[in-house]
Amino acid sequence: MTEDHVLAVNLDATLSKSEQKRVQILHSAIELFCHQGFSNTSMDEVAKHAGVSKQTVYSHFGSKDDLFVASIESKCVVHQLTENLLVDASQPEVVLTIFAQQFGAMIVSEEAIRVFTTCVAQSDTHPEVSELFYNAGPKHILNLVKGYLGKVNQHGQYYFENPHDSAVRLSLMLFGELRMRLELGLSTADILPKRQSYLKETALMFLRAHRV
Repeated sequence: MTEDHVLAVNLDATLSKSEQKRVQILHSAIELFCHQGFSNTSMDEVAKHAGVSKQTVYSHFGSKDDLFVASIESKCVVHQLTENLLVDASQPEVVLTIFAQQFGAMIVSEEAIRVFTTCVAQSDTHPEVSELFYNAGPKHILNLVKGYLGKVNQHGQYYFENPHDSAVRLSLMLFGELRMRLELGLSTADILPKRQSYLKETALMFLRAHRV
């Protein structure tokens, strides 16, 4: 059982039946999208895998596009990559270090890599899927970081001339060697123990480069 599934199980006790079914649908959707790809996954299959009716799936998500976007967004929520994380602009050292750890964990998760590689593989035949993925995942996170860096500017300790470009640079640095190796199916045993220190050092180095 993955950490995401453990979290879902722990939350289920506090959710209504309708909310529990929504969680079931999202977990089934992300699993099927990861293993079969967007074009090869139907709403019928998602419903069967989740143990609910097709009508229930459509009552929560109006279309397969909506379900795909929601499943990507749910990964951000599981890893706490929401507006609630990027709030305190007076302590960017703390906030961006935590962001680096949460973002760093998400981008090397099996689901994230599978969805990414599937989108790349199908980009010629289904470019709309890549756009859905980009808007729901990378673009969403870049906008969160961009907005946060703009707030940090107001405190005068750090200055980001172009918050969007700075958000892109930070995100790409956090990918690091681990993500590259995982995408290529190479061993990561020698760099896994150093991953957390790499993420923290990257966040702090990024801030030092923008100190006023």
